[in-house]
Amino acid sequence: MPSENIEQRKLAAIMFTDMVGYSALSQRDDRLALELLEEHRHLLREIFPRFYGTEIKTIGDAFLVEFGSALEAAQCAIEIQRTLAKRNHDVTHDRRIELKIGIHIGDVIHRNGDVYGDGVNIASRIEALAGAGGICVSMDVERQIRNALEARFEKFGSADLKNIKLPMDLFRIVLPWETGAKPKRDATWFSKKRPLLAAAAAVMLFGLLFGWWLMQRSGRNRQPAAAAPTNVVPAPPANVADQKSLAVLPFVNLSDDKGSEYFSDGISEELLTVLQKIPGLRVAARTSAFSFKGKNATAQEIGQKLGVARLVDGSVRKSGDNVRIAARLTRADTGEQLWSENYTRDLKDVFAVQTELAQTIVAQLRGQLTGGAADPVIQAQVQAAEKGGTRNVEAHQEYLQGRFYSDRHSEAGAAQALTAYQRAVQLDPSFALAWAGLAQTHVWNCEFSTEGGLAGFDAHLTAAREATERALSIEPNLPEALLARAQVQLFDFDWNGAAETLRTALVKAPANPALLIAAGNLAITQGNVERGIALYREVVALDPVNPQARSYLAFNLAATGQFADAQAEYPRVVEL
Repeated sequence: MPSENIEQRKLAAIMFTDMVGYSALSQRDDRLALELLEEHRHLLREIFPRFYGTEIKTIGDAFLVEFGSALEAAQCAIEIQRTLAKRNHDVTHDRRIELKIGIHIGDVIHRNGDVYGDGVNIASRIEALAGAGGICVSMDVERQIRNALEARFEKFGSADLKNIKLPMDLFRIVLPWETGAKPKRDATWFSKKRPLLAAAAAVMLFGLLFGWWLMQRSGRNRQPAAAAPTNVVPAPPANVADQKSLAVLPFVNLSDDKGSEYFSDGISEELLTVLQKIPGLRVAARTSAFSFKGKNATAQEIGQKLGVARLVDGSVRKSGDNVRIAARLTRADTGEQLWSENYTRDLKDVFAVQTELAQTIVAQLRGQLTGGAADPVIQAQVQAAEKGGTRNVEAHQEYLQGRFYSDRHSEAGAAQALTAYQRAVQLDPSFALAWAGLAQTHVWNCEFSTEGGLAGFDAHLTAAREATERALSIEPNLPEALLARAQVQLFDFDWNGAAETLRTALVKAPANPALLIAAGNLAITQGNVERGIALYREVVALDPVNPQARSYLAFNLAATGQFADAQAEYPRVVEL
């Protein structure tokens, strides 16, 4: 057909990957070579869509992948090498998977499903220079990401690349786990960050020194037990799962469009949020549940680490106006499947599917939760937990994208989240959760943005106030909006107002980690350290891999002389 010959020219970041030693391994042991090749493809294909990479093709043991930005390509490459480094740590040398990765940004031509041009040719040439486990980038890539990437660069020097007319300056990304690797920032970055860095460094240094001093002082004042071994971190108590507890794991995106990951993540995250609000049910927080995304952990491993008795997982396949959601409930201790269901519906019916999912999961556990309550009670609980939503399909998808970008906790992500939330409230002005998401994103910018100075801060704070009030005018006790209000009140130094707001929110969502952390921080600020520690303990129980909550808990335990507990927490903070 004529359309098959249409060419599209665009600027894109191109990544080439290549397995080290694959040809030699194929000659020695073709069965093992094929096994490692398939494992490598599976691992990489799980990582590409997380950074909006589009797989163009495989060439034997190599991948050609296109990205919309050089930063996303570099972040993807680092995540690939990090994943393989962790994997290789636990296998014998002959089963190691090592890659060389090259990245260039330039003009490319799309034709008949393939990509051509200098952008592709240069990326393929510099990949060969990367070395096992390394990442090599062109000068064009380095220029674009040098101030945005949490890594430093080492210059290779100029290289004459085959079939490329001019010599090109090349750089190696020094990966954080490499020996001697140190983050590098230029003078511009430091000038922007200096006030924030100084304050953060002072607080952190004080905390670490104070904690160390207290631990040393405590150690000198204690008499060692006769049979106790030295330098042993006390083991945490046995993790006995509450039978009313569960974790909602990220649903797998099975859509042909890998860019639909926001949708599969959003479905599972919304289900998690609703279940968090059901009385009597303890749900592992998002940070902990999503830490298993893309990992091959067993049900027992997940249950033990999160301290839960049940697991919910599933998959989402979105195609046009249709969506297929598969979900199941399993026992964490045995992996036994307790319930499963498949839903194939029109996209506009996804809201009914989410409600049915939540009601069914609660019903499966209702013996523990409500003593065999009738279905109308469960329905009322779920309906109350779903308040603030929308029935507008387009607004819902924009909202899910907003949450997806917000969860990146970066300035670029925050900018994309603001755009998505704004579109959501334009499509449905009565969408209270979208207004709350908009407010929280403006608050994030007040706390972390490096752009706009004081004028930018004031603009974000004003926008956060307005969005918060819009959300609460629609749904007066929406926990997500109350969190934003409390954060604004803290900026206004209205401690009592913030305390009252958080109390109201925690009645509605007692298992929300963000609310608990905010309440804990406020309690510490007001001098109620005992309550602050109790709240941090609640967060850690709900969200055991949350480094922020664990660091707050460890410091305040040490500061109040609870040295044995502090000594157990600090190694966990370092590990996270």
